[in-house]
Amino acid sequence: MNPIISARELAELLGAGERSPRLLDVRWRSGGPSCRPEYAAGHLPGAVYLDLEEELTGPKGTTGCRHPLPDPAAFGAAMRRAGVRADDDVIVYDGGQNWAAARTWWLLRWTGHRSVRVLDGGVAAWTAAGGELSDEVPEVAEGDFVPAPGAVPLLDADGAAALARRGVLLDARAAERYRGEVEPLDPVAGHIPGALSAPTTENVDADGLFRPAAELAERFSALGAVPGAEVGVYCGSGVSGAHEVLALAVAGVPAVLYAGSWSEWTADPSRPVATGAQPG
Repeated sequence: MNPIISARELAELLGAGERSPRLLDVRWRSGGPSCRPEYAAGHLPGAVYLDLEEELTGPKGTTGCRHPLPDPAAFGAAMRRAGVRADDDVIVYDGGQNWAAARTWWLLRWTGHRSVRVLDGGVAAWTAAGGELSDEVPEVAEGDFVPAPGAVPLLDADGAAALARRGVLLDARAAERYRGEVEPLDPVAGHIPGALSAPTTENVDADGLFRPAAELAERFSALGAVPGAEVGVYCGSGVSGAHEVLALAVAGVPAVLYAGSWSEWTADPSRPVATGAQPG
């Protein structure tokens, strides 16, 4: 299954007269207030809102990660409140950046849901294609999805360090953060030694849509991320890194997420840090 769906394809799916997919609105702004007001003002008809900070992120613990993984039981409860069933075709979207949508896509895959896709370009792509928005908050029946974590692999800090030595570890943050020139969020600038710079922003075109699979495959191939290679991804706190994992999936390259990412890595001062344009 293609992990993304276009606005046109979604409109056709919704108009097919068959069982409708479960639509999840996960609009989010980094460091800003909840996007629930935007959802209330207009969302894809039938969509249910989930808050990334409150429902797709766990409590800040001792690891230092800014967006730790949610407790599976709490995540499952949030999904069931949103009406998610184990046999649903789930479509996730956000405001267009696709970071929050990719995070939700990854979480659902990690916890064992078998059918989840991201609306490429989110709300912006939907309205640009002529899709209508609704301010009606749907009443949904309780879902039955029960998370089973581990359906896809997950890296911890030690695993990320080892993968950087034996395989391909991609840093999805902005290149200047990778090089250690600036660090607006975490205590130390730089990157995990051995990691390669692969900014998430280069996965999409000027309209925020994913580049064609062939272009993404060419991009990642130049970094050594090809089918059969052992590939991992990290970012600042595990959100934009999920976008990179999604882009790799579009390109046909399976990849593992280091969910703790740079915020967790730098919380331990004993972990090594590299700077500059080279992997280190």
